[in-house]
Amino acid sequence: MLTSLNLFWQTLRCELQQGWVGLHLVLGVAIASRFIHGLISNPTLNKSISEILVAVLLGLYLRNWIGLGERTKAGVKFSIQRILRLGIILLGLRLSLQDVIATGVTALVLITICITSALLLAYFAGRVFNVPPRLAALIGVGTAICGNTAIVATAPVLEADEEEISFAVATITLFGLLAVLVYPIIGHLIGLSDRSFGLWAGTAVNDTSQVVAVGTIFNEAALNVAIIVKLTRNTLMAPLIMLFGLIYSRGLNKNMSPKATESARLDWGKLIPGFVIGFLVMSLIRTAGVALGFLPQNVSSPGNLQFAADLLKFLDEISKFAILMALAGVGLNTDLSSLRRIGIKPLIIGTCVAVVLAVISLSLILFTPLGS
Repeated sequence: MLTSLNLFWQTLRCELQQGWVGLHLVLGVAIASRFIHGLISNPTLNKSISEILVAVLLGLYLRNWIGLGERTKAGVKFSIQRILRLGIILLGLRLSLQDVIATGVTALVLITICITSALLLAYFAGRVFNVPPRLAALIGVGTAICGNTAIVATAPVLEADEEEISFAVATITLFGLLAVLVYPIIGHLIGLSDRSFGLWAGTAVNDTSQVVAVGTIFNEAALNVAIIVKLTRNTLMAPLIMLFGLIYSRGLNKNMSPKATESARLDWGKLIPGFVIGFLVMSLIRTAGVALGFLPQNVSSPGNLQFAADLLKFLDEISKFAILMALAGVGLNTDLSSLRRIGIKPLIIGTCVAVVLAVISLSLILFTPLGS
């Protein structure tokens, strides 16, 4: 245990040393985004144009029209991975453990249906458009489960080459970016409730960072639901990778390579990602604190627990700013020129899977008891 912690801190220190230049850029974009958003005084605009959207768009502009130096890329990557996870962990302090479990369990059937639909659709669309099975599978995995993380984790099991991985990542990045821009607008236009929108974003948007962006742009209540649903999806990644390995080896009637076999092995230690455990621990602390009387039930009316309420508000602000920095990093990390290499067939498959998944998810939420 101590060895693992020491290794983690050494890795973290090394990443910070390599990424401090990029982190300063991400911090500058986040501060500028908050300042620009503060200049918007129209309540209607503030409802649809959040500081998160400003950060993503500003990051996109800087990356694609001004450029991003090699020295900054490590810091941008650090913000997307480490800082985003810190923000998600601290989000757990907003929610009781009962709410987290109830929402996760309720959404599990919805998630299962959506994942199954996306994977099957990617398979059949790949057959129709004569796209290599591994590329179609990577697009399906990225759309259904956990965006680029799922693609990178599944690629060794499928023995995918670098070009297939880059095509799948570019496709998922494109549709995730479109989701950030379009989903909140659709949600407001059709009058989705906070819970319904959170369920929709959590099940139909690809990457964790994109889900956080979409939920935050809509509002905080929707984000709370969306992040629980998305973290539930994330926990399914490990068993699904193992399943993909079995299907792939049997489907091609071949033995898996040692590397693919190792990647497909179910590692119980990694079954639930560390930041998911951190989120649940924070939620447990909030639940136990309220039950034992040292944390307020309602932060806006703390009574005799003013210090505890102020601490919760402070940590919530840290969470919000960490998420803002991470989404600024997402914009800075998105190279639009790389999207030109996707090709029409993978783009068609990505479009089919993304649109059908969005429609299926929204239909189940609106017209079945799964959305209640």
